[in-house]
Amino acid sequence: MSPLALLALAAALVPAPAADTTYNGVTLPATVDVGGQSLVLNGVALRKKAVFKVYVAGLYLPARSGSASQILAADQPRHLVMQFLRDVDKGKMCEAWDEALKNNTPDAGAELKQQFATLCEWMEDIKKGEQFAFTYEPGTGTTVMVRGAAKGTIPGKAFADALWKAWIGPKPGPGEGFKRGLLGIQG
Repeated sequence: MSPLALLALAAALVPAPAADTTYNGVTLPATVDVGGQSLVLNGVALRKKAVFKVYVAGLYLPARSGSASQILAADQPRHLVMQFLRDVDKGKMCEAWDEALKNNTPDAGAELKQQFATLCEWMEDIKKGEQFAFTYEPGTGTTVMVRGAAKGTIPGKAFADALWKAWIGPKPGPGEGFKRGLLGIQG
């Protein structure tokens, strides 16, 4: 087989990269790079509070998964971005983090509670069109980004798991439909 034919065959065997996704007016890239590893967009979801659209979130993983328990059990990179569709003050974000920890990690110890207090300290009032992003890297921890600026990194997988449970845990704050969206489950 000629080199040109081999190249054509190889190109046919490699799936084309998925397209960027636009959801509720927010476009999320098909992939993001975390520590030199490409993560794929697993799913997207809309956070609503009453009738108000609050934010669109996108969950990125090394490979797609519809299982929250498998995602949380794996010690692999993960990334979540929250693109805000309305202004939200810091206090509301801190209330949501506290509620998520209480509802999804009821046996949280003092260290984990302190880590969530640190997360709250890093929060800022957020405006429509701005983002929060959270990136977990094994051995490093979870880096918190506010409006594209790194606020810091909280070490440990236990913190990352407790944080991600806010969205895909047994009692996700934004609701079961939101969780299914991030897990890429229709319906």
